[in-house]
Amino acid sequence: MRSNLKKRMLSAATAAGLVLSGLQAARAQDKPQSVGMGIFTFTSGPAAAYGMPARNAAELWIDQLNAAGGIDGVKIDPKYIDEAQGTNNIIGDYRHLAEDPNNQVMIAALSSGNCLALHPIANQLKVPTVGWNCDTHQLFEKERGGYYFRPNGNTIPEFTAFAVYLLSVEPDIKTVAIIDPDYAFGHDGAQIFTAALKALKPDVQIVAELYPRLGAASYQTEISRLAVAHPEVIFSNLWGGDLENFIRQAEPRGLFKTSKVVLALGESVLQTTPLPDGVIVGVLGDGYWMSPQAESDPAAKAFVKAYHQRFGLYPVFPAMKMANALEYVKVAYQTAMRKNGGKWPSREELDAAMNDSTVKTYTGTTVTRSDNDGVVDQIVGQTVKSSQYPFPVMGDMARYSGETLMPPEGQDPIKWLGALTPSFVAEMPKPGSYK
Repeated sequence: MRSNLKKRMLSAATAAGLVLSGLQAARAQDKPQSVGMGIFTFTSGPAAAYGMPARNAAELWIDQLNAAGGIDGVKIDPKYIDEAQGTNNIIGDYRHLAEDPNNQVMIAALSSGNCLALHPIANQLKVPTVGWNCDTHQLFEKERGGYYFRPNGNTIPEFTAFAVYLLSVEPDIKTVAIIDPDYAFGHDGAQIFTAALKALKPDVQIVAELYPRLGAASYQTEISRLAVAHPEVIFSNLWGGDLENFIRQAEPRGLFKTSKVVLALGESVLQTTPLPDGVIVGVLGDGYWMSPQAESDPAAKAFVKAYHQRFGLYPVFPAMKMANALEYVKVAYQTAMRKNGGKWPSREELDAAMNDSTVKTYTGTTVTRSDNDGVVDQIVGQTVKSSQYPFPVMGDMARYSGETLMPPEGQDPIKWLGALTPSFVAEMPKPGSYK
């Protein structure tokens, strides 16, 4: 009897020990070994010229983070989605990833159209989503942020910065032509740049507005029309393969000699497409790998060096925007865990950590407003030859305060632009002041 009792007591103790061990293991598993993350960008088609540098940056950044132990010991398991498949398929992939609670965060997307489609879904499914590019100023007009965040700014400060810079170097211009892609980003860019330019210099005339289709192989018709209009300035927010094709066809026909050219996304092609000196180019934000801020940040310099070693090119601004967005997410995890006593955060806690945040990035600082829109500085410059690199770089740079160029929350952005006055230009930093 005593022997049987002793055996039963030992069995109960063993069982209790196993239960306790299981509970401890369950607590330990509250922090997963890895966390899934959906990353949306273009990896095929003409837009891949812009989207692949961002994917490359994501791969490198995640590899480096995981090699260092991940986020508090948790590694990132990325799920890459090609945006070239179209918005309906993008929505399907997003929903599929969101069904798995281990995929806590989405980095989505490059295309403004995809961002507009995903924003309400992110709020519906309560999935923290970071628009790593997604420039359209309309993103938060109808629906405030919720679970959707955009840390890299929008088209209002981006294109206003070009109007300010242009008038700083060419204050007497009278005629401007626009050649933008024929979809929302192109038409929005033309509207914003025109509104800013006319407010800052009311006598400016727009002598041509051209909207070639996305993915056009030939721009000869548009180049001929620009040559006939003979504008003093040509503004364009063509990008990716479209921008490369336009430059290669326009430069031999002398367009860069007869007009001052402004390429809003020009920095993204400096290493791959020959450009003459004096072309106004920018990075749609502050994400220039050679900016003084990036050059003074050891982490940024190490990232740039590693990127060049792996991919053979330096990280153009889409790559830096992606890296900065991932830094933003990493800080959100760290902030959430600091607030909850070190536990692995839920989606809701990550959302709360991103609200009203201020995050240091590789190239500056991003401030998240209460509407979830990010405020970042804008860097604009002109192409100059470099003794260090076999391609032109940005010189005569100006860095404009993001807050100065952002309309206050709740104000109509186009009306805000229309209320600017010519004195606004005189109050802004001068070209060459950012050194």
